Amino acid sequence: MDAESGGGAPTVGMRRKRPWSAELLLAYQSLGVVYGDVATAPLYVFKSAFAGGDIEHSAGNEEIYGVLSLVFWTLTLIPLLKYVFLVLRADDHGEGGTFALYSLICRRVRVGLLPGGDVRRSEGMAPAPRLSSVRAALERHRVLQGLLLLLALLGTCMVIGDGVLTPAVSVVSAVSGLELSLDNEQHEYILLPVTCAILVGLFTLQHYGTHRVGFLFAPIVCVWLLCISIIGVYNIIRWNPHVYQALSPYYMYKFLQKTRTGGWMSLGGILLCVTGSEAMYADLGHFSQSSIKIAFTSVVYPALILAYMGQTAYISRHHNFENINHIGFYVSVPEKIRWPVLVIAILAAVVGSQAVITGTFSIIKQCCSLNCFPRVKIVHTSSTVHGQIYIPEINWILMILCLAVTIGFRDTKHLTNAQGLAIITVMLVTTCLMSLVIVLCWNKNIVFSLGFLLFFGTIEVLYFSASLVKFHEGAWVPITLSFIFMIVMCVWHYGTIKKYEFDVENKISINWLLNLGPSLGIVRVRGIGLIHTELMSGIPAIFSHFVTNLPAFHQVLVFLCIKQVPIPHVRPEERFWVGRIGPKQYRLYRVVVRYGYCDVPKDDIEFEKDLVGSIAEFIRCGDSDEKNVFPDGATDHSYERLSSISKGLPFQEEDSEINGSDSSVLSTDEEIYHNAIAPKAKRVRFVLPKDTQIDSEVRGELQELTDAREAGMSFIMGRAHMKAKSRSGLVKRIAINFIYEFLRRNSRGCVTAANIPHASSLEVGMVCQV
Repeated sequence: MDAESGGGAPTVGMRRKRPWSAELLLAYQSLGVVYGDVATAPLYVFKSAFAGGDIEHSAGNEEIYGVLSLVFWTLTLIPLLKYVFLVLRADDHGEGGTFALYSLICRRVRVGLLPGGDVRRSEGMAPAPRLSSVRAALERHRVLQGLLLLLALLGTCMVIGDGVLTPAVSVVSAVSGLELSLDNEQHEYILLPVTCAILVGLFTLQHYGTHRVGFLFAPIVCVWLLCISIIGVYNIIRWNPHVYQALSPYYMYKFLQKTRTGGWMSLGGILLCVTGSEAMYADLGHFSQSSIKIAFTSVVYPALILAYMGQTAYISRHHNFENINHIGFYVSVPEKIRWPVLVIAILAAVVGSQAVITGTFSIIKQCCSLNCFPRVKIVHTSSTVHGQIYIPEINWILMILCLAVTIGFRDTKHLTNAQGLAIITVMLVTTCLMSLVIVLCWNKNIVFSLGFLLFFGTIEVLYFSASLVKFHEGAWVPITLSFIFMIVMCVWHYGTIKKYEFDVENKISINWLLNLGPSLGIVRVRGIGLIHTELMSGIPAIFSHFVTNLPAFHQVLVFLCIKQVPIPHVRPEERFWVGRIGPKQYRLYRVVVRYGYCDVPKDDIEFEKDLVGSIAEFIRCGDSDEKNVFPDGATDHSYERLSSISKGLPFQEEDSEINGSDSSVLSTDEEIYHNAIAPKAKRVRFVLPKDTQIDSEVRGELQELTDAREAGMSFIMGRAHMKAKSRSGLVKRIAINFIYEFLRRNSRGCVTAANIPHASSLEVGMVCQV
């Protein structure tokens, strides 16, 4: 198997190039999904820079020109140079985001800390050659591996915090245009209720999915970008045609020279001009590199520069503002069109918020897939776009937190301080991980990696320090939120690892199974029993509980392992791996089903069909005696061999059609089906390819699988109750006995997560001392 593909989607170089018409269509669609957040930044950037009182608007215009120069160069260096031209190239088989960078590093270097997360070992890959001292250090020191995972989790937590703050900031800033059209008394009582009503409506409509209203998103953002561009050009021509001179870095130097500490502290507000830049990378899986680059460089970037230049041109000719909070976007809008612009701004803010909320859902799904977040209900709202999902529990938590910070702060000053720290922290994490990708994945000289880290890291650390100094003025919010989510993720990840280690240490020896005999010491009844386990080899300890406590068991037993691997997608032909446990007459099979962190599991009916078809294909292909040798004292994994089943053997149930044009139904004397005594039992028959010859032993095994399928399928789960050992430390006892157990009891179980019908499931409890 190709170590780079990892059983996932084709690599970038192998992808079929789209025609330019398709790329332009994707670029148009990306305007509504990716750029809604950064497009609405002109609503509050200038206001945030001056609202804190760190700088004042003087008659010499050094401050406003300096802010424009900083905004221009920040937009040019971070979104354009860093993300569009560099970071977008580091895609994980088309997927982007913090976890995409982490999984990319994990596949090139053996640093995966997820349960069974050594992707190379689990997929039979050969380790990558050690090309640098950085790779050797990461593989040798487990502390560095832990820090790398914590870094990825930190970026993820800050993205979730951004999902709380961005809707609040965008909607409050858009609605703040009412300040200039209403009296102070009216504005005081109207702004907050209107903002809360819009936020409640935004989160309430999430369950419909973005595809229901997706056709509106791109036109709204296009109209908004056109609107701010026209207003910007009008203000430039009307008030200050020479404002373009302020784009020079000289004005940035004059600004910092005059304002000094105040100018440095105002960087926390100026930073907001790049809000939404991370979305370009996080939403890469929905579009393509070319489409995102085209949209930003040809439409978004010029429109934003014109908008900021227009605001600067107007403010540079007006110095007598009633309130410093009026320095911003709406004051530069001509009064005659202020109300239509207000409506467009609110719609654009909703679109930008929608994109961030959807991105939060996607990253939570990735965390769940990689066992870094408790299992939650994931609803796929689109049958064609896998990334369009809805998570009810997360949606309502985000809404409550968003309303809480909106009502608690009531203004954009504290909200933007909080949002700025969340944004710059995610960017710093991306810079650190990207520097590792350059040297480990792209195999570039470490000089390029250090150059990238020092250049962009220095800029972002400067902004980070300016945001962190506002800790008491709102910046504590993302720190608190990320701390809470970090505890949840770390404890869940730690508990999952301990549960996996317990299963590995307590798995049952094959000799114990062989001593039971083919009947396993109990009555074998018709049907298929699926025993869920996290182990890819060996027999789980929970199986001994089943055999000891149940008087009868199914004639066909399947140890099912659903494995999430740190790659975006697993090719369908490499999803099912089937093997045999013990001699053939035992009728014990192992099936490993692999999903990437962006894959959509099938429903229970389709899953059952694929599972049975894969086992039947494994039986039909046969396995030589050399693959199933059982010497005395052999370890569990010495004889278990899994075979990749590219396509299961199709079968027909009742009146369902048989797929496959080059397959033929066996004639009457060759059909493998059971004439069930019960009149309501399903009739099953497998469809073999033409000219297929099978011996009597294989025919008998297929016959027994058919009988079992007709009798039905049961899912048997082990409900593990985690408990720390008595000699464990206080922190471990709190983490396992209280926090992890609380999360486990309130998260969705394996039955729900795997789309397994409750009527066919059986759970057996077991206490795990870790």
